[in-house]
Formats: sequence, C-alpha cells, structure tokens
Amino acid sequence: MDSLSVLVLEDKTIQRGVLVNALKHLGVIDILQADSTERAMTKINRPGGVDIVLCDLRNTALNCLGFLHTVGQNGMVRAVALSNEVRPEMRRAVGQMTCFSKLQLLGELSQPMQPGSLQGVLHRYRHRRHASATEPSPLHKLPSEDEVRQGLASGDFKAWFQPKFELSSGVVVGVEALARWEHPVRGLLLPKDFLAAVLAYDLIDEMFKQMLEQGMSVLLALRERGLGLQFGFNLHASQLTRNDLTDHILGRLKCHDFPGATLLFEVAENGLLGAPRIAQDNLLRLRAMGCGLSIDGFGLGFSSLKLLCQSPFNQLKLAGQLVQDITESGTRSMISSALALSRSLNMSLVIEGVSSQVIRDGVMELGCLLGQGFHLAPPMDAGRLMQWLQIRELRKQ
Repeated sequence: MDSLSVLVLEDKTIQRGVLVNALKHLGVIDILQADSTERAMTKINRPGGVDIVLCDLRNTALNCLGFLHTVGQNGMVRAVALSNEVRPEMRRAVGQMTCFSKLQLLGELSQPMQPGSLQGVLHRYRHRRHASATEPSPLHKLPSEDEVRQGLASGDFKAWFQPKFELSSGVVVGVEALARWEHPVRGLLLPKDFLAAVLAYDLIDEMFKQMLEQGMSVLLALRERGLGLQFGFNLHASQLTRNDLTDHILGRLKCHDFPGATLLFEVAENGLLGAPRIAQDNLLRLRAMGCGLSIDGFGLGFSSLKLLCQSPFNQLKLAGQLVQDITESGTRSMISSALALSRSLNMSLVIEGVSSQVIRDGVMELGCLLGQGFHLAPPMDAGRLMQWLQIRELRKQ
C-alpha cells in the first residue's frame, strides 16, 4: 500500500482518538494530531506537508475554514475530508472554497463513523492522485521561526503600496499597504511564501506593527506635501482577539496627530465567521476611533447577511478572482448583486483584480465606482510610491 500522511484536526480527545484508531486500522502510518489550528500549522510545517486533513467545519472554535484556505494556498495540504456531515448549502460553499484554495474535497464521513466511510475517502484520494497525468510541483518548506525572527529584527519586512482608484476619473482615493519580505537569499517574497509561518510562530503582530510604522512614515511625508490619503492595512482575524493591538493603533495615531479616518483595516472574509465577541468589540473600537473597516476577499468566504448587517464594516472588497471573466453573464450578475448589497448596507464596494481595460470597462458599466489592480497601478515600495504620486501631482498643474 502506498503511504499517506493524514492530519486529524479535532479539539475533542475522544473524537480525535476514534479517527486516529480508524486510520491505523486501515494501514495509515503517518498520522499527525492537533487540537488547534496553531498546533496544526506547526505539525505540517515539514517537507512535503501532508496529503489529507480530517476536520469538523461545524466546530467554529477551531476556525477550520481560515486554516484550510491558508494551507491550501501555500501548498501544505493537498486534500480535505470532513469528519462530520454538513448541510447541503455548506457543502456547496466548501466546494467553492477548496477550488480557490487548490484543495481536493474528498467528501464527508458518515455518522456514526464507519470504517468503510473513511476507507472510501482514502480510496478517492489515492485514485485521483494516481489518475493525475502530471506530477505535483514540489512543496516549499516554510521558513523557520529563527529565520522569520531574524528577518523582522533586520528590517527585511517591507511595506509596499498599491493605490486604489475612482474608476471614472482615475483619482487616487487610497493606498493599501502590502507586506513583502526582502529575503537576503531568496529575494523578494510575497505573503504566500511567508504568511503561514508568521501566523504559526505568533509573529503576526510584530510584522503588522512594522508595516504600520512604515506606512505612517509615508503618510507623514505626504502630509508635508499637503497630500492626504487613506492607507489600508491587512489585519488577520486572530489579531482582533487581543486588545493591546487596538491600543497600539490608537497610540500611533495620537503620536503622529492623525485622525482615525487616515487608516483603514482590511480583514479577510473567511476569518470573520465564528469570530469571538472580543473580536467584534475591537472592530467597534477601531470604527469608533474613525478608522475604516473593509471585508477583504469578499465573495470567497462565508459571511452571512446577519453578520454583514450587524458588523461595523463600511467597505467590501470584491475578490479579484471573481471578476476575471467579466464578459460572462454569471460573473456580471454576481458583481451586480455585490454592488446592490453594498449599497443597501451603506458600504462602498472596491473591485480587486482590475488587471485589464476590459475588466475596468466592464465593472464601470455595471456601476462600480472604485477599483484596484495591476492595470491601474502595481504595488510599489515607499520611494517609488512617493515619486509616482509626485508625477501625478505635476501632471495636474
């Protein structure tokens, strides 16, 4: 029998034991166990990652959705099987999410769990793997904790900036700060190369504070030139469970004498479902400070209408993957629906992934006002952003 590696993600000891014993009975030797997504991330941070994750999506305490999205995008896991049955609509949504996350969805285990059900999941994975005509690309091992800490200490993590535009006029209405790692050996790294490691080693706050301070420096330089723009920063949902980060943001605003509206914080939609009360409280604190709040990657996660109606967010960012087929009727209907929803909730809608004139024209035709993407302007470091903005100002004169 060919070897498989399986991670059992379950915070209940008895249920986890049942799954592990069933896997052993079926001849699986390489079995990893974790009772939290943080421990799971550490366990799978090894050459080759793992083949299959077994998890229960109904357990909101584990935030399995966010975990699966991250490990799928980073190639650390190849397939997922659900250890409990879910409702049909949830199954459809998970299927869509796994498609974007590059994961195979192998199905659900029957309840009560029968060995035949688990055996069927393993068989489906082996069949699909052997049926593939091409070899999967080698998985890249995440950087070590010492490597990330050294990068942060050396100032190798840099904020790059991508403008957001009013589509009709081309006016810049804001800038998003994006993390980049100027690695001394591997060159410029994108978040897909290091974000999972930063989260696993609980260094996300340190990286965020560095990005925020670099963004503040650019804002100070712009203020000296008489320019004011809103700068957006990405926040991971887990960061909202600690009050000290919100306190830090408030402190930096006061230190530099900026109003709260100078900053906007983007939180991925897939991290909001099941977020604890303290996260909602900190979102409210940020909004009360005047900061903008944006749901990033809208359309790929699992926000409910109730969540949207009750949350303090004032912006939706439609995921760029969803607008690439702008000439398709289904894509246009989805964009129109997102626009109608944002208007009904008094939120602005930003279209990500504007990568061509066709997409720009298409979303404008549908009534979209704001956009961001390589066709409009690429991400750039602080120096190039300042030069780029200066040239635009000179052209206006």
